[in-house]
Amino acid sequence: MKIRFLGTNGWYDSDMGNTVSALIDAKEAYIILDAGFGIAKAGEFITEDKPVYLFLSHFHMDHICGLHTLTKLGLKNPLTIISHKGLNKMMKTIWGHPYAASLKDLNYKVITKEVKAGKYAFPIRFDCLPLDHIDEDFGYRFYLEDKIVTYCTDTKPCENDIELAKDADILIHECGYWQDVPKDFWGHSGPEGAGNVAKLAKAKKMYLTQFGPNSFNTKAKRLLAQKRARTQFKNSFAAFDDMVIKL
Repeated sequence: MKIRFLGTNGWYDSDMGNTVSALIDAKEAYIILDAGFGIAKAGEFITEDKPVYLFLSHFHMDHICGLHTLTKLGLKNPLTIISHKGLNKMMKTIWGHPYAASLKDLNYKVITKEVKAGKYAFPIRFDCLPLDHIDEDFGYRFYLEDKIVTYCTDTKPCENDIELAKDADILIHECGYWQDVPKDFWGHSGPEGAGNVAKLAKAKKMYLTQFGPNSFNTKAKRLLAQKRARTQFKNSFAAFDDMVIKL
């Protein structure tokens, strides 16, 4: 199994990379995590004949702005998009005039599936729970190749964050803030907060992504975030665009 970081920025693109997206290449399927502008690269790495799923954490613009590049993916199989309630309405809004052409104009089929918090065995095995963000937002826990990969972005540290990350082989966690803000109403994490989630969850490794582009505008600042996260959890790593993890 490989995990490729296609975009590691929050909010907007910068010299440090595209907005957030990642691709899991597992024997069961290709799984795309969020649809920032990084998703435009995904088609280069979807080469095998297996299902393709796109999991959206929520509908803030930096997580869906890359949806208009779906035409670039050139998929041979249908794309199934999975998220919480409101997915169908959101897709009908942005995939229609005056914003875009209809999904029917794509050269492959797109299926949308709204899910509630819970555990699922189909189309792949995964769990999802709401996170602590200003708008509805899901974190995901995937069971792939006898490994656990957890994806939690746009959240302050919370109980569901820790629950999803419990004993995970890989935790992919946001690092939107330079430091944790106790009374933050938006719902984001700093390096130490993310590291503490990984520690409490007893994850094996954590990769920071969704970096705030103002606070982490250089490689050195991302590596400092890595160092600070390691004060809580030693197996913390800063993700960069095009980084590949092999499990």
